[in-house]
Amino acid sequence: MKQKGHLIKEIIPGSIAEEMEIEAGDCLISVNGETLEDIFDYQYLVEDEYIELIVKKANGEEWELEIEKDEDEDIGLIFDNGLMDDYRSCTNNCVFCFIDQMPPGMRDTLYFKDDDSRLSFLQGNYITLTNMKQKDIDRIIRFHWSPINISVQTTNPKLRCEMLKNRFAGKVSSYLKQLYEAGITMNGQIVLCPGLNDGKELEKTLIDLCEYIPMMQSVSVVPVGLTKYREGLYPLSQVDEKAAKETLSIIRSFREKIYAEHGIHFVHASDEIYLMAGEPIPAEEEYDGYPQLENGVGMLRLLMDETGEAIAKRLAEKPRVEYASSETVDVYTQKKISLVTGMLAAPTLNKLLKDISEAFPQIKGTIYPIKNEFFGEQITVSGLITGQDILSQLKGKDLGERLLLPENMLRSGETVFLDDMTVNELENALQVPIIIVKSSGQALLEAVLGIEVTETGTRFRPYEPVHE
Repeated sequence: MKQKGHLIKEIIPGSIAEEMEIEAGDCLISVNGETLEDIFDYQYLVEDEYIELIVKKANGEEWELEIEKDEDEDIGLIFDNGLMDDYRSCTNNCVFCFIDQMPPGMRDTLYFKDDDSRLSFLQGNYITLTNMKQKDIDRIIRFHWSPINISVQTTNPKLRCEMLKNRFAGKVSSYLKQLYEAGITMNGQIVLCPGLNDGKELEKTLIDLCEYIPMMQSVSVVPVGLTKYREGLYPLSQVDEKAAKETLSIIRSFREKIYAEHGIHFVHASDEIYLMAGEPIPAEEEYDGYPQLENGVGMLRLLMDETGEAIAKRLAEKPRVEYASSETVDVYTQKKISLVTGMLAAPTLNKLLKDISEAFPQIKGTIYPIKNEFFGEQITVSGLITGQDILSQLKGKDLGERLLLPENMLRSGETVFLDDMTVNELENALQVPIIIVKSSGQALLEAVLGIEVTETGTRFRPYEPVHE
């Protein structure tokens, strides 16, 4: 049975809540006579200068509290659940769903399918809109959640129902129209599945989505990811070079027309599609400020440009850096390092490492593209590489004085790979210091050079020996 009210985890010191003797462990039952569905209801209702709360104390008493405050002044409650509600799971059975292609035995959180509009606003997740009722659309409009990221896939109602395996999936255009008319900013995504929503279907979808410009500010086209765990699932084909080239041809024809009319490029192919097609990554100005960077759109262009800028800046400064012992030396010292990446991005990383080595000749680096044996060789992106694949393919190799790994290989905010191997475990097994590199050109250059920038200056990064 779901607990009545919302458990208060903490009271901010010196706040109105502390003054009213609300305590951690109490439950907030209502605000101004309204029960709360989630954090958005709470934030909306407590903005007023006068509010009434009902709080249930730990001993079961219910207090009715009247509060007068400044408009928008926080009353100081921190809840046990930041969303103040359970995450909403997906009721679709999408033919392209990556979670359905996961091997058994992984941690439970990797099998959770979310389709929650609130997470779209808070965290940038993509939602299908199929699990929503009209009241949910009304809440998006009421609270003006913006931008909302939407997994469109297709605007063909029959095809969308087939692809998402949800009889309500065909309503997407109705919902998009309501959000457009309410002034809600949107970003769209199309997971390209050859034989389903490519070709003429893709053209029709893009024609329909153009009607929502400027509130629909961008649409990305990304290739379906297929693992080796697809037994019993819908038969899908991988996006190959031919399909990638045809898709780019369609996208370019739309971009030219849309840019002439609206001054934006609007529809963007992910980096993977350009690499699959063997075509160059577009220039920065074609990405319209990178609205879908986290969706793999423009990440390589941004990294290339940032790395070039970082190299030029460091050469211009002719930096000298200090060891921890305060000994001052040139940055141009012999270093041998290794970098790990996915198969698809390896040529780009090789080019960047070559640029760095030409600017700093003493740097000797090796790129190690990791073949994805865990999920299958068709998965070629770095973000899905596991610790065990890195270990098996690098064991016994000369990795130099340090090994660089991109942070997107790790669970957000932690040093754990998808297969639950930790960075420390991998470091001990390979007997080489591992440096996690943030996704920027500046961070890449500093990691390759082996320096760190602090408030007091720039110095060589101290490496502790690896312990068993």
